[in-house]
Amino acid sequence: MATDKGLLAGNTTMLILKLLEEKDMYGYQMIEALAEKSDQTFNLKAGTLYPILHGLENEGALGVYDAQADSGRVRKYYHITRKGKKLLASKQAEWKAYVKAVDSVLGGVGYAGV
Repeated sequence: MATDKGLLAGNTTMLILKLLEEKDMYGYQMIEALAEKSDQTFNLKAGTLYPILHGLENEGALGVYDAQADSGRVRKYYHITRKGKKLLASKQAEWKAYVKAVDSVLGGVGYAGV
């Protein structure tokens, strides 16, 4: 079953920050990791990812540096900052509250309709 892209829209920032909490990555690497970790549910396009990365960088949630990738190419790597870790914690708390509320409406833990 296809996933409504609207469900991803409000949570992309949280997912990107979570990836970068694990390790520094370049853009394409994030796209691949997110697709892999979500069993291909989240397939970001570069046109979606890079504006988010630039916005997070402008907010001070991400830092950027150039480094040589395994392929030998110099790539722009992103890393999460202290401010980014605080933002991630906030986004995760929002998500947990949202899931709890939706779960409550749907019938609680173990909802048979899922």
